[in-house]
Amino acid sequence: MSRAALEAAVRPLDRAAFVTLRAHARAAGSVFERDGCSLYGLGRALVLPLSQGLSDSSELARVTDVLASLPPPGTPTEGLPVALGALPFRPDDPAELVVPSLALTEGRGGALAVLVAEPGGHDRVLADALSAAETTRASGPHLLPDAFRLASSRPHADFLERVGLALNEVRSGRLDKVVLAREVVVEANRPFVPADLLERLRALHPSCTTFHVDGFLGATPELLVRRRSDELASDPLAGTAPRSGDPEADRRGGEALLASAKERTEHRAVVEAIAAGFGPITAELEVPEPEIVGLRNVSHLRTRIRGRLARRPDGGLPSALEVLAAIHPTPAVAGTPVELALDYLHKCEELDRGRYAGAVGFVRADGDGEFHLGIRSAALEGSTARLMAGVGIVADSDPAHELRETQLKLQAVLAAAVRP
Repeated sequence: MSRAALEAAVRPLDRAAFVTLRAHARAAGSVFERDGCSLYGLGRALVLPLSQGLSDSSELARVTDVLASLPPPGTPTEGLPVALGALPFRPDDPAELVVPSLALTEGRGGALAVLVAEPGGHDRVLADALSAAETTRASGPHLLPDAFRLASSRPHADFLERVGLALNEVRSGRLDKVVLAREVVVEANRPFVPADLLERLRALHPSCTTFHVDGFLGATPELLVRRRSDELASDPLAGTAPRSGDPEADRRGGEALLASAKERTEHRAVVEAIAAGFGPITAELEVPEPEIVGLRNVSHLRTRIRGRLARRPDGGLPSALEVLAAIHPTPAVAGTPVELALDYLHKCEELDRGRYAGAVGFVRADGDGEFHLGIRSAALEGSTARLMAGVGIVADSDPAHELRETQLKLQAVLAAAVRP
């Protein structure tokens, strides 16, 4: 369907209809959920390809132009159409964003369905979605997997050797840091059920953003970019310590993390790279000292970067997607210098990260939106789940410690995916 044949419309939803459609989206659509923001997508009204990923500024601007052409004048902010997606780790890999036929949001006035269809076709889209949701509900619950086989894609010794080789690169001065990822594959006796995994992830990690886009699913703790009008936010994480569940032990662990020269150096490199990326597009930027954020089984250093975007000569502002392009990938998932680290990973990591450590989120017709880091995630394909976790290698890294850190991070999704 061509862009010219489409327009957006908004329909209010009663609570029962919203709950029904939300359940259907969790089972068969796209999901973004965090405190204060829930977005669900069903169908594909329009696909917006990014043939060169985030590296082509003209393609990024075209996404905003297409979205802006869909809503009629006077559309309320809550009713603006969105383009959503999970973008790959490598910034120049081909990607796509999808404008759903039906997007569910909750605004100040209640629940809304944002519909994108041919003129006159919006009520039919809504009716069809409700009918499909009722059919899905009537079919009853899926039989969940209950037997699992878990295996590293490579032996531990292989990963330790790769850490050693990366250490040689860092200690030679060719790199300051490089982030190596490790993959674990889970084979189940039945297909994984996204709605079930999302529910479990939400319960296990309530402070994170849970997401599902085309089989890529997870609970991410890290905000890359949020744009609301000219207000900009980013909450980078780097530096990790285990948590035991004992409050006093975790307090001491947090203090040790804040005091660690290694962890603070690693964190500072991420923060400085993001601040440098934001510099040319912001009028104001605040970069405070890092703090400790505690998750279920690990603690991280986090810096809450806040700023205001600078207006362009034409009075416009960069969209959330364009802001994302200014900083992705960060040293938290690639290394420093970023371009040299990417080259090293391409040659030596021998792992197709796909959307792992990419950006997951959405941009609206007014340019607002948010993107989160695609970590603590799994790529689902039937009864197979591919999980990855990364660690930053710096000059004083210990290979055995880095292996243990990947195991801690992998537990975030394994705890939801593997039912004992």
